[in-house]
Amino acid sequence: MSIADNLHRIQQQLTGTNARLVVVTKTHPVERLQEAYDTGVRLFGENRVQEMTAKQPELPADVEWHLIGHLQTNKVKYIAPFVHTIQSIDSLKLLLEIERQAAKHNRVIEGLLQFHIADEETKTGLSLPEAEEILRSEEFRSLRHVRLTGIMGVATFTTDEDQLRREFRTLRGYFDKLKALYFADDEAFREVSMGMSSDFPLALREGSTLIRVGSAIFGAR
Repeated sequence: MSIADNLHRIQQQLTGTNARLVVVTKTHPVERLQEAYDTGVRLFGENRVQEMTAKQPELPADVEWHLIGHLQTNKVKYIAPFVHTIQSIDSLKLLLEIERQAAKHNRVIEGLLQFHIADEETKTGLSLPEAEEILRSEEFRSLRHVRLTGIMGVATFTTDEDQLRREFRTLRGYFDKLKALYFADDEAFREVSMGMSSDFPLALREGSTLIRVGSAIFGAR
């Protein structure tokens, strides 16, 4: 099936939900991204800073770039001029660096707090108490160039649907709690980024608003 066919099939599954598709482009050449763009895709997700900075000038300016992989503080400066959303914020230190770099470009960068929900030690992310500690801090309240718009999580790599459902429900529960306690009056705080090529239909049923899909569109790398 072509990229356009795959995109069409996935978009159909989003009908009737609040969810949007982030097309994950890691290791795929710009020509294939352009193909996806030509079918109407505007949200592209990259895992690595180096790849994102290489591809960004090659694609039209209205692409909304999402960094979805682990981000080191020393690399924020390379994407600060153009990145729309950083989905993988997992420390106050990283938030403060995004603030600093975004301020230099007089921009507001959107961000999602990444939670650790998987049954795998290799995955990164915050616990609920760690996230609350950030949100209660003076430093967080002083941010002017980062806007938190929701949360993100990566589920365990498993075919066990019950486990996946539990993990997605946990993440959705974290969102509901943070929304009620810290963002009740903030309409911008509305994203729950969960679900990838193998598990996004389940994530949609559990209330995902952003699904991150690559291999189901471009094929296996």
